Amino acid sequence: MKKQMPNIIIRSKIKEIVKKIDTEGNVNNISDEVCEALDKKVEEILTEAVKRAKANQRKTLFARDL
Repeated sequence: MKKQMPNIIIRSKIKEIVKKIDTEGNVNNISDEVCEALDKKVEEILTEAVKRAKANQRKTLFARDL
């Protein structure tokens, strides 16, 4: 069984970013699915980055691993 990861994405921060991107103000709401999907995507990215750091025998995760 896969260990449950804590939420990485903060809904209020998504809303702030969307507001900055959507200067016309057309997008007002963020569904829960967006937060869940972003959490999953970030977890996948980090998982691959950790594999790369390990493969390079490093204990430090760098941006280049992403």
